[in-house]
Amino acid sequence: MNEQKSTIAILDSGVGGLSIFQAIRQALPNLSIVYGCDNKNFPYGPKTPALVTHCINELVSKIRINFDVKLIVIACNTASTIALESLRQNSSIPIVGVVPAIKPAVEKSRTKTIGLLATPGTILRSYTDKLIEEFAPKCEVIKVGSTRLVELAEEKSRGKIVSISQIQKELAPFFPLKEDSPIDTIVLGCTHFPLLFNELCEAVPKPIQWIDSSEAIAIRVKALIPSSQALSSSIKPTFQAVFTESNTDSNSLTPLLKRLGFSSISQFK
Repeated sequence: MNEQKSTIAILDSGVGGLSIFQAIRQALPNLSIVYGCDNKNFPYGPKTPALVTHCINELVSKIRINFDVKLIVIACNTASTIALESLRQNSSIPIVGVVPAIKPAVEKSRTKTIGLLATPGTILRSYTDKLIEEFAPKCEVIKVGSTRLVELAEEKSRGKIVSISQIQKELAPFFPLKEDSPIDTIVLGCTHFPLLFNELCEAVPKPIQWIDSSEAIAIRVKALIPSSQALSSSIKPTFQAVFTESNTDSNSLTPLLKRLGFSSISQFK
């Protein structure tokens, strides 16, 4: 009997979704993946909800036209908190979203003072407030929005050295009392931020538990993909990256993508 190769798509406007790619690849090493990058409309964070909805719908449409995927991961907190429900209603295949991991952060925090580090748009979104109300009603949640950290993650992905002092500046609101601040857990509410994990650890004045959604997303994908296809070792997986715009900036990501195992890097037709 011939085995079929399952392919999924991971979508983002920048490189943040690569943190999700790495988690899924570790959990499902034989799963083929298309990484759809809407670099033409990067970043989604500052855009209006209507524009983000339009952009992510266009990206999903491009993926469905060009690739036979069994599942789509919206690897962007901004797009997920805005458009996930409408995308699911109009899709014949499963769509998995990424939202801030408030619940596991509450479970791991001893001081019950946690931080949420996300884009300004995610910080202000009512969806985020509902997550906090549902899962952290008895916790103090300090919310910090940062666009600069997204930029730094993009720069690091292109081989640039990241300034620890700049990261410290972005994290300062979490630590008004420096090492005596009660916060012990910070949610990385943007898929770009795990790409700065080592720098974040170096920038804080005390040990912090960093929580992101990548492992949970990988588990969810594993549950939705037929195990006979996702776990088969007889089918060699392929990793393809496709951009909405080909330019010097997207070309600068080629070394990173090749290191991650992408054999095909192209632009949507």
